[in-house]
Amino acid sequence: MNILLLQRPLSSLLPLFQIRFMSDLEVQVPTAFDPFADANAEDAGAGAGTKEYVHIRVQQRNGRKSLTTVQGLKKEYSYTKILKDLKKEFCCNGTVVQDSELGQVIQLQGDQRKNVSTFLVQAGLVKKDNVKIHGF
Repeated sequence: MNILLLQRPLSSLLPLFQIRFMSDLEVQVPTAFDPFADANAEDAGAGAGTKEYVHIRVQQRNGRKSLTTVQGLKKEYSYTKILKDLKKEFCCNGTVVQDSELGQVIQLQGDQRKNVSTFLVQAGLVKKDNVKIHGF
């Protein structure tokens, strides 16, 4: 094949090797990818169909001790009754704390994230899709 190319005149090779300049190319400039765009859109809550999430977090206290917090439950629920059932079900202590930014937050002793999420779904208080479990 190389021998055939060398025997041809130079003008016959031009269709094989098209010369393209940078001005001829269609250049697409990539936009910056924001990995947190979905999270920021969810937190904004500007849309009419936004979901109300229940956030279940664990916080490390000292040593092996930890604290589970539940926030985002609907305001019409009785937090004290939910807390009473959670304490009885999981054999742990807990309290309802009033926070200036988050409203009422349920706090439980120990790492009860999975237990609380299954309890809330089985009790029919929230849907499984609306529960977000955070922590290590």
